[in-house]
Amino acid sequence: MDLGQIGLWTIAFDLQPASAAREAVAEVEALGFGAVWIPEAMNREVMANAMLLLSASERIVVATGIANLYARDAMSMSAGHKTITSAHPDRFLLGIGVSHKVAVEAMRGHSYDKPLTTMREYLDAMDSALFFAAGPETEPVRVLAALGPKMLELARDRASGAHPYFVPVEHTPIARAALGDGKLLCPEQAVVLETDPATARTIARTHMQTYLTLPNYTNNLRRLGWGDDDLGGGGSDKLVDAIVAWGTEDDVKARVQAHVDAGADHVALQVLTADPRALPMPEWKRLADALL
Repeated sequence: MDLGQIGLWTIAFDLQPASAAREAVAEVEALGFGAVWIPEAMNREVMANAMLLLSASERIVVATGIANLYARDAMSMSAGHKTITSAHPDRFLLGIGVSHKVAVEAMRGHSYDKPLTTMREYLDAMDSALFFAAGPETEPVRVLAALGPKMLELARDRASGAHPYFVPVEHTPIARAALGDGKLLCPEQAVVLETDPATARTIARTHMQTYLTLPNYTNNLRRLGWGDDDLGGGGSDKLVDAIVAWGTEDDVKARVQAHVDAGADHVALQVLTADPRALPMPEWKRLADALL
């Protein structure tokens, strides 16, 4: 599986009609990005969405960032993983995560249990699940949404690596040390192509405000030394600048290189704009020209 060093993390495909999303992923592939990462929340069902995008492209890897294990039982996740891998060998990367308590209980009506135990038992069930269809010719590849040390260790032992989300560069060497050599480390990096500090930080805070209410993310930031003054009010300027790379293409390139120097194999760029529902194709083209 060739992810390349730089991919895109985006919900933008979900906000377009399916036909437009198919055209857009083909265009992103032509730009030269190695992978597109697609989320699962209140948007398209992520396994079906992956097939939609894979069938409209020829080379690019489609990765789930992240498939919610509460959205389907382990047998269904395993069967879907194998089915998509059979149809598109070496082009589907299954990222699995435990989501967040509010999303699981308030939106889905499930009981949110201990994340590490839940993930371990889920992987056990995936690996022992019956599957009587023709299997894929290539090995299905999975990574875990992992932030803390124990989940990173599980990603090392039970997956091909980790996909950390909403992290500053300082998390990347910690994740690499936990994973060890030979495991994929694919952090997400939010980006704003705007050089005015006030404008850039306003866009960044609009993106960050929900995440700063979720304990999975704030607990991780606290482990890294960020405190109440940083986490409140939409994030301090210092935290905003650490989470979101804003400025010119060269500024983004420097942030990507910082992740790579710290041990990342692949960086998934999430482009943020003043209109969060717009397809950021102009910004993707600018990044492709500068970084690829």
